Amino acid sequence: MTLKLYLLRHGQTTFSREDVFCGSIDPPLTAAGEQMAQTFSASYQHLPWQAVYTSPMQRTQATAQPLCTALSLKPEVRDGLREIAYGQWEGQSKDAVDQTYHDDYLRWLADPAWYPPTGGELAVTVASRVLSVLEEIKQKHPQGNVLVVSHKATLRILLCSLLGIDVGRFRYRLGMPVGAISLVEFGTHGPLLLALADRTHLGDLRDLPGT
Repeated sequence: MTLKLYLLRHGQTTFSREDVFCGSIDPPLTAAGEQMAQTFSASYQHLPWQAVYTSPMQRTQATAQPLCTALSLKPEVRDGLREIAYGQWEGQSKDAVDQTYHDDYLRWLADPAWYPPTGGELAVTVASRVLSVLEEIKQKHPQGNVLVVSHKATLRILLCSLLGIDVGRFRYRLGMPVGAISLVEFGTHGPLLLALADRTHLGDLRDLPGT
């Protein structure tokens, strides 16, 4: 057996539905987001899970909770799985940020690895902390299925790091809509991407807004 890492983005929130920057802000799931969590649990609780890891935010913990409850698993909360911090852009739309922080916004769009949101966090910093959590998971669970429930940017940065993609391209190379699950298997030759941003388990919920 090998380690199979399932990477789940949390369900819909009002911030994802309205497509505004949300990193350190901690909104709850919407009713649709709660349904996404329930449908994920119903679809995946048959697997033999070794552990569930989540970020400290309520939107990720609430997404993991139905599965954890069904399987009597206690989620492992890790700060390294939190979303990228957007600093002064938190809670604002892209258009509003472009108007108020135009130069910073253009630099960030060009290369978020080395240019942060105004007062926010570099993508390379996110990569460092999330890879530290991954190393812990690999040490504790060298085999079996492990679920990680995290955030849009954080999961894309992690996947870029694992697949040899420049983390500065994370916004332009990988999609990660709400409720999506990706799967990485760690074998003899390193990480192998088996699924990216799959949402088939969501059924009709796939058609709801929430980037």
